[in-house]
Amino acid sequence: MKHRIVAYKTLPADVAALLRERADVVDVDASEPGALAAALRDADGAIGASVTITPAMLEGSRVKALSTISVGFDAFDVADLTRRAIVLTHTPDVLTESTADTVFALILASARRVVELAEWVKAGHWTASLGPAGYGVEVQGKTLGIVGLGRIGGAVGRRAALGFNMRVQYTNRSPNPDAERQYGARRVDLDELLATSDFVCLQVPLTVETRHLIGAAELRKMKKSAILINASRGATVDEAALIDALADGTIHGAGLDVFETEPLPADSPLLAMKNVVALPHIGSATHETRHAMARCAAENLLAALDGTLTRNIVNPEVLKQ
Repeated sequence: MKHRIVAYKTLPADVAALLRERADVVDVDASEPGALAAALRDADGAIGASVTITPAMLEGSRVKALSTISVGFDAFDVADLTRRAIVLTHTPDVLTESTADTVFALILASARRVVELAEWVKAGHWTASLGPAGYGVEVQGKTLGIVGLGRIGGAVGRRAALGFNMRVQYTNRSPNPDAERQYGARRVDLDELLATSDFVCLQVPLTVETRHLIGAAELRKMKKSAILINASRGATVDEAALIDALADGTIHGAGLDVFETEPLPADSPLLAMKNVVALPHIGSATHETRHAMARCAAENLLAALDGTLTRNIVNPEVLKQ
């Protein structure tokens, strides 16, 4: 008997075909109130992204596995899933390099005022040689502080050290000997990282411990010339405190791919700030990576339902139950 799978995100044709070969697939529009919860009641598994799956949505269901097309899993109550013996899978490896590219794009764009000056040119203001009022700041040779030197943070650090001769320092729950050996990354505590970095880059998952990890006190510890880069999760930063810090010159600027509310509200003060580069959460948004993520998530789900999955499991303790 085939498994019954709910797809709550549109999948590439070949990925959808892969699932349909092995399972009965029900496509659901998650924006329709109650539709996803109703579909989950009769499903063995589900695949999708960018939708919060609450415990209430799983009441009375027979779901055995959920597969998110993302590396982050803050849209799920992992403890509740574990209690229900539901396996949660994610896609941690396939998006590393494309997301690191996005992070470095934010570093360069913020430092060299790329977006601001491109709009200035398109508006017809370039009528003479650019003067000091339009200058940016150097990237090469500066100090990059990475909060969370995991897969993506490590890839950012490699780009910084080997490509831009930057000094890389990091704070992490445990040492990263590979980064220290390969490009001289130095482990420091958060206060030292904030006080001495020219660019502070957040690469941590959103947890109870990391929510508002960067608030008003932390922003005051940064250099006035420093730029904050966040492509992890919006709520790792106290956005109201960041807006104040950007407005009063506590820090120089910010490059942001994530926000506390997404999409970013049209009345957000961040949108009016010239010292902010704001992107629409595009960390892994290339055709190649998004396809690879969807395929990985589909393979994860099928293996989880068959009881053969051994990797990409958020809550492996379920397998011991």
